[in-house]
Amino acid sequence: MPTYEYECTKCGHITEEFKPMSAPRRQRCPQCRGKVERILSGGAGLHFKGSGFYITDSRAKKAGKTEKKAAKSDA
Repeated sequence: MPTYEYECTKCGHITEEFKPMSAPRRQRCPQCRGKVERILSGGAGLHFKGSGFYITDSRAKKAGKTEKKAAKSDA
């Protein structure tokens, strides 16, 4: 579930809500009952850990392939 941030246009209070995408939007500030606007935030970062996520981890290199190319260019 995403976290939504709302800022009141009247008092400037910022509210965060953790709710499903299907839930209705907040319309009023919980402090002053003024109108709120949703703030677009960057969200959470995504971090991959472990092997297999880097280009060097994706497959094993074959040593014979580079040697064949070098031999063809010398001929």
